[in-house]
Amino acid sequence: MKAQDKHVVAVSYRLEVEGKIADSASAEAPLEYIQGTGMLIPGFEAAVSGKEPGESFEVTLQPEEGYGVYNPQYCFPIPKSSFEVDGKLREDLLHIGAIIPMLNSNGQVIQGTIAEIAEDSVTMDFNHPMAGKVLHFTGEVVSVRQATMKELSEGLHGEYLPHECHCKHGEGEGCCHGDGHCEGHGEGHCEGHGDGHCENHGEGKGCCCGKN
Repeated sequence: MKAQDKHVVAVSYRLEVEGKIADSASAEAPLEYIQGTGMLIPGFEAAVSGKEPGESFEVTLQPEEGYGVYNPQYCFPIPKSSFEVDGKLREDLLHIGAIIPMLNSNGQVIQGTIAEIAEDSVTMDFNHPMAGKVLHFTGEVVSVRQATMKELSEGLHGEYLPHECHCKHGEGEGCCHGDGHCEGHGEGHCEGHGDGHCENHGEGKGCCCGKN
């Protein structure tokens, strides 16, 4: 069976960026997605389209075909008070390079990276970590099957269903609000599996996922 629209495709892959492996998924724990639903980068899906299990693929995508060019306008300061919980600043969250999920004005979860810390503000970079990067994918199709009606309507991982950002009050997890306020625990992780949700693999960040 060939990889085609409305089919669940499982692939192993490696993503190379600037000569280093940025993300990967093994054949034992492959990335699964529904072909043709826009959950992955179009160029990635195009490289897989028509392949059968056991066939390999390879594609190099320029920034415009991947996560876009780097836009400095996506960097802006947020008051440090936005990172307070019960009047106490969550300094454990505030370090350069930390990735903190937040909600934008549309209620969507977006990843922000701390780029600079000043006395009264924190500069967040909301560019995708792979913005401006050339992406080189190599991989192999592991399996292909037809998606069920439930998967087509709800998504392979329930990503088409409405979800509210909610806190898991366990270790290392929390919730971030639209005004930038982080009601976090540990790393302030926010679970909001809306558009653009993708299972992460290896050390990367699900880098074949869509831009959202």
